[in-house]
Amino acid sequence: MDFAFSAEQQMLRAAARDYLTDRYPFERVVEVADGELGSDPAAWPQLVELGWVGLSVPEGHGGAGMSFLDEVVLFEEAGRALLPAPYFATVGLALPALAAAAPAGGGTDTLLAGVLAGERTATLAWAEADGPVALVDVEAVSVTASRTPDGWALTGTKRFVPDLAAVSDVIVVARAEDGVGLWRVDLRAGTEGGADGGAEVGAAVAAAVGAAVAATVVVPRSTMDRTRRLGDLVLTATPATLLVSPGQAKPVLEQVRLRALAALAGEAVGVAERCLEIAAEYTKTRQQFGRVIGTYQGVSHRIADIFVALQLARSLAYWAAWAVSVGAAEAPLACAAAKSAAGEAAVFAAENAIQAMGGIGFTWDHPLHRYYKRALGIDAFEGYGREHRADIAAALLDAPTVESTVLDTATGA
Repeated sequence: MDFAFSAEQQMLRAAARDYLTDRYPFERVVEVADGELGSDPAAWPQLVELGWVGLSVPEGHGGAGMSFLDEVVLFEEAGRALLPAPYFATVGLALPALAAAAPAGGGTDTLLAGVLAGERTATLAWAEADGPVALVDVEAVSVTASRTPDGWALTGTKRFVPDLAAVSDVIVVARAEDGVGLWRVDLRAGTEGGADGGAEVGAAVAAAVGAAVAATVVVPRSTMDRTRRLGDLVLTATPATLLVSPGQAKPVLEQVRLRALAALAGEAVGVAERCLEIAAEYTKTRQQFGRVIGTYQGVSHRIADIFVALQLARSLAYWAAWAVSVGAAEAPLACAAAKSAAGEAAVFAAENAIQAMGGIGFTWDHPLHRYYKRALGIDAFEGYGREHRADIAAALLDAPTVESTVLDTATGA
């Protein structure tokens, strides 16, 4: 069996790297990251033109119909370049939900077509202050969806929504009388802005809530990774379009979660690879005490350890991507293993690269701290590595063995 990437996938990687290297050198990434949005609005039409957005969306829904394994190549390169665009939010979170719900038609088809055409961008809002943190924790959802003469209206607050200020639409997980579903909120329709970073939603939000008038307020939060910002979404009788019927959201969110974990594992591999390249290049040229510092074991061992962690993470990330792309039964285990290893490998790579580079690695002008912040964000998404390893252990140790199954059958248990 051939586990190598195909020639087409290698060409896709080379083209993506060339584009990102040319379009987003580090100086440009810093400029965008320190700007108002932390995202480059001009990037999205270009990514659509390159075919990155609908790569794994079925052809019947307007996509390219390629595999998720092809798409992970792009996530890896995006992580390596710290792409300042809502690519993960739209392609990693929103599009899987839209594609899974597309047979229902209606608002799903409209938004999906808009995203694939480059006219819309989207993200997913699921977390709440006193409710769900995990994507599939639908039992704790408290944001409400109510029927109105014109359709639906949402009320409540979603926390830590990825790239909220940079997208046009939000897919909101909310609860109706018949269960939890997914709704679309158009942020271009009368959205207000709140104060940056605080827990308070600001005077504008309080006034809207107190008056019980329809309002949608985006409250930017102060985030460590300036290229992937988070925000709070405050909804007060906000008009919304139904995407996934109440009671049907959990299977869709389970699929979104697997793709998001695998996508971030690929992105983390790209982050770790770039940290390794930066550190290795530096240690080959920097001299101290008359010798290149890479010849000292205390330095070279750090580089070697990064390489080992990267290769393990890469193998698991590609396994997870393959498992998701073919719908393999082991996909949940593969994604948990990949996210655990890759998230920690990216953090490990950034930390050791900073140490290997000495004083310059700690400076604000050097790129490593931005890779470190992206790595920390990836590692925290949907739980740290120990939580995913606990899930893996439970799945392996709690699964019935062949002997126990035969014994239960024989005894009638």
